[in-house]
Amino acid sequence: MKPRVTHAGRAILCALAGFAAPAFSLAQSAPQITNLLVSPAELTLTWTSAGAGQAYSVQSRSSLTGGPWLTLSDQRPWPTLLTQHVDDRADRGPMAFYRVIAVPAAERGKVLSAARIQTLTTNLIAFLLAEAGSALQPQYGVEVHKIVYETLDSVGAITQASGVLAVPLNPGKALPLASYQHGTLVLDSEAPSASALGEWVIGVAFATTGYAAVVPDYLGLGDSPGLQLYHHARSEATACVDLLRAARTWCASNNVELNDQLFLAGYSHGGHVTMALHRELEAFHTNEFTITASAPMAGAYDLSGTTLQDALSGRPMPNPYYFGLLLAAYQDVYHFADSLADVLASPYDTTLPPLLTGTNSSSQINAAMPSVVTNAFKPEVVAALQNDPNYPLRVALRENDLHRWTPQAPMRLYHCGGDQDVVPANSQVAYDSFRARGATQVELIEPLESGDHGDCVLPSLEGAKSWFDSLRQ
Repeated sequence: MKPRVTHAGRAILCALAGFAAPAFSLAQSAPQITNLLVSPAELTLTWTSAGAGQAYSVQSRSSLTGGPWLTLSDQRPWPTLLTQHVDDRADRGPMAFYRVIAVPAAERGKVLSAARIQTLTTNLIAFLLAEAGSALQPQYGVEVHKIVYETLDSVGAITQASGVLAVPLNPGKALPLASYQHGTLVLDSEAPSASALGEWVIGVAFATTGYAAVVPDYLGLGDSPGLQLYHHARSEATACVDLLRAARTWCASNNVELNDQLFLAGYSHGGHVTMALHRELEAFHTNEFTITASAPMAGAYDLSGTTLQDALSGRPMPNPYYFGLLLAAYQDVYHFADSLADVLASPYDTTLPPLLTGTNSSSQINAAMPSVVTNAFKPEVVAALQNDPNYPLRVALRENDLHRWTPQAPMRLYHCGGDQDVVPANSQVAYDSFRARGATQVELIEPLESGDHGDCVLPSLEGAKSWFDSLRQ
């Protein structure tokens, strides 16, 4: 089992309702609150420096004794090197509790190691693509490299992550950069950088037709420590941003010329990651990256609405393990309960948590879970999920919704109407929200009428890639 991330090196202080509370520290020097100004429009929190080389994350919750701590951001990248935060959220409640977490500042995107893991000829690529059911014709041989790089964990502390970079051999021109975000994986051995054959093949499909392509492993998979932070939008996005940075560094050092185009795509879990990445890049990194087009596919963008209501409906789920992974990740990030066992009914309170550590397969988790996922919860938890909008798990789900923003770059949402794993209303909600907010370059496409989750993969990918090809320089 991989080592879990610890809290060593973090310093935390708390403030509540306009008054500084005594700081408690997990490091040598905790910052101290110096000013907390509250007005009807905003709250400004100022603190002392915790020392050279520190970065800060501000978190908030509406109850002193319970509920998840949610990481706040403003118009600067997160975490901040400044010692002040302005909270001007329109939905900030009348009572809020804050804490500041100080961590050593990361050198985000720094390449820690790079190694070639495979070289593929066009003949081999043609065979792999044919086996996948694709008629795509390879144009270049491809080198596949594993990149390990520095990034952030869920509170902004330094961690490392890994991923794949696939580049064409001797393309003779500057290449667009493409980032493909893979679907749900459970085991380290399934991570793109670790698998002998897996979703990195999609990166190869991009590379053999003239893209430099990255396929991130995500936090908690590959060479990243700790539990997989499944559907945690913030760390999904920062890990992917930093792989893009690492890929640019590697390309610059290895005579691979890039142009200024960037394409984003991902399916299922990767659809959620792609949407989070698109939002993160446009919110904080327009000075580094300009998105040419993005294609989030079959993702759960409305976790607190569509996805939760589907789970509460009593419908048997084809893959209940998705919900097991999500529960474990949110407990790890938000601590929405004292322990995961506290929200689960017998016998799942003892049988399920040990299976959600990243060492058991999806089929093993499926076999241990009821197909009606609410049967795994205590009745009072189900009632709270149904009726209490401030129930901590519902708050955590809402924090990871991805439809309350306005995309600027062209986006095509791909989703098939027969999807029973991630119901299509997720994409409809996102599309409707984006259009209502004035995003005129967003489209919703059903690539295979009434196709299910598996049937929709290839036509979605082919549709997205054909669109990207039409936009290439």
